[in-house]
Amino acid sequence: MKSGQEANEAQARLWNARVGEVWVEQQELLDRLLQPFERALVEVVANLGAGDVLDVGCGAGATTLGAARHLGERGRCTGVDISVPLIEAARRRAEAAGLETCRFIAADAQQYAFEPAAFDGVISRFGVMFFADPVAAFANIRRAARPDAGLAFIAWRSAEENPFMTAAERAAAPLLPELPARDPAGPGQFAFADAERVRGILAAAGWRDVDIQPLDLVVTLSAVDLDAYAARMGPVGALLPDLDEDRRSRIVAAVRQAFEAWVTSGAAHITTACWLVRARNPG
Repeated sequence: MKSGQEANEAQARLWNARVGEVWVEQQELLDRLLQPFERALVEVVANLGAGDVLDVGCGAGATTLGAARHLGERGRCTGVDISVPLIEAARRRAEAAGLETCRFIAADAQQYAFEPAAFDGVISRFGVMFFADPVAAFANIRRAARPDAGLAFIAWRSAEENPFMTAAERAAAPLLPELPARDPAGPGQFAFADAERVRGILAAAGWRDVDIQPLDLVVTLSAVDLDAYAARMGPVGALLPDLDEDRRSRIVAAVRQAFEAWVTSGAAHITTACWLVRARNPG
């Protein structure tokens, strides 16, 4: 069996290169797009009654900072992410906001040596579907949680239930044959589409009282944000900088046209299909 570091090497390469840098550049766009999920997780933190919160796959820190603002001086929040560029951005944001109760760790949560029993709440916004060995990852995270600590994360349901999220790939496919096919069984955006698989992963990792509920939220992209999203984000956006200008322009136009199916009154309104997953560390 590969070690955790070796197993997640592909994700480390991905998020510490162009993809991670683009997410930093597009931080404000992504914050606007994903803000409804941040609100949902901050509400969960309030309900957990947690004071020491771990945010797994925190990216540029939006949910970590949101939880820290809610807790104020009575709590601490730690964000962990495999992407150094995103963690550096999160640290800058926390410093600019004066949130001294936040800290950020650039590490692979599947194998990082967290302080044992350090957290009484664990959250994640779309950050836990990328582990090569999710059972090992959630077992490692559980060791960092105190007895009776709560876990709550949001993950995507299936690609079929989220057509906007793959619309760019479908539109670009005739013009971009080098676009890699998604592996539905591998780490990635829709890896947790099967609720029973998620339930089994958490049970095998030692979590108990697993509860999985649908979470369908509407997110919005302005026309300006939609253009940036079409040109910069996702698997298509990752390949565009390497193409000649003519081909790049044709692909962006095709993707932008595909997005029109979600546009009304000058903005795209997308109903997302996700899971809100909760569990408890029995200790």
